[in-house]
Amino acid sequence: MYSIVVKMIFLGALFSMLQISAVYGLKVESIHAITPSSNMENSKEGVIIVEGKYQDRNVYIANGWAQSGVGFCAYEVRVNGNLIIDEVNSSAFEVDLSLYNLRLGDDVIIEIRHKTGCEPKVLNPGSLKPSPTFETVDIKISPNGILEWVTKNETGSLPYIVQQYKWNKWIDIGQVQGIGTSEMNNYAFYVDFNSGNNKFRVIQFDQTGKIKKSNSTEIEAEKPVVNFVYNKKSKEIVFSSETIFEIHDEYGNLVMKGFGTSSKIHHLSNGLYWLSYDNITESFEKK
Repeated sequence: MYSIVVKMIFLGALFSMLQISAVYGLKVESIHAITPSSNMENSKEGVIIVEGKYQDRNVYIANGWAQSGVGFCAYEVRVNGNLIIDEVNSSAFEVDLSLYNLRLGDDVIIEIRHKTGCEPKVLNPGSLKPSPTFETVDIKISPNGILEWVTKNETGSLPYIVQQYKWNKWIDIGQVQGIGTSEMNNYAFYVDFNSGNNKFRVIQFDQTGKIKKSNSTEIEAEKPVVNFVYNKKSKEIVFSSETIFEIHDEYGNLVMKGFGTSSKIHHLSNGLYWLSYDNITESFEKK
């Protein structure tokens, strides 16, 4: 009935236009009829792309109602181009990635197609982000300061944080981006020695804060011990050679850090401080 009425209205409008053209001498070359679509309210226009690496975890999606109130928002999901066989016509569903013969670290692209006016929500977007899974095959430090390590079984590219142990804690000193593949991967990083014992390792961590550590390696460096003096007049700390340093107040709060042969501390309040440099921690009083 609806389509008959529309056609009648359209034919009436056409007849009127032909009459007007006849009266005023106008030429009507073409008329394109646009009829309303019965599926307009279910227009399927949106797509959400979720990309990452397979981590042996599935993806969960919350799927609200369509804007019309009839049916659910998402209507089609594809994994690496393959239409999933899981049921998507529900308020929540699981994308089971174990069905696609994926190996750890393989690329995954999920396309979630949805109706206009609404948007499904991926409940665990981190499920495709890499976790630190590397195994340390070897790690060593050379006398010329080259830290080298070999790993295997990486399942995604994460940065390696290079750390050195001193001042009774592990200090971040650099970063190397991981290759992210399962085969043997080789890395190298130049480090600066302090006097005496030098211990190094690498770590990785994911978006949840999970940390994985390598074994440590160490070496005794033939390097002179660094000394310092505090110049009360110029409010300056002067080191005997270049060094990384940190200054903490008497409550353990970090107030300064840097690298060099000296540091102005005139902006610090008078009081007791702890100075960490070379491989030593000592106290001094600013007056």
